[in-house]
Amino acid sequence: MKKNIMIFLGFTSLALGIIGITVPLLPTTPFLLLSAYLFSKSSKRWHSFILNNKVFGKYIRDYQEKKGITLKNKINAILLLFLSIGYSMLKVESLHLKIFLGIVFISVSFHILKLRTLR
Repeated sequence: MKKNIMIFLGFTSLALGIIGITVPLLPTTPFLLLSAYLFSKSSKRWHSFILNNKVFGKYIRDYQEKKGITLKNKINAILLLFLSIGYSMLKVESLHLKIFLGIVFISVSFHILKLRTLR
């Protein structure tokens, strides 16, 4: 039962990550990393699928193995984060939500910058 729940949550997280590619308020990377984690605990087949995916598999493997990410990927990630959160901040009216988005931007940017830079 636990295995089936983790597989279901892995697919849900994967779906949210894929949707997050186009929806500004929905992050992609955390959901893909969560999917990889959930699949690693529940399904070797789907864990292998996500790690060997030609679009995002290398990034997940590098992250999980604590190798780091390239400078180009750091710049792209922070730029896309800035654009998506900036756009979201322009569209929302709530000051509290704008502050929350700002905190998310700072936190995620700090985390990305803290990762080892691959050459």
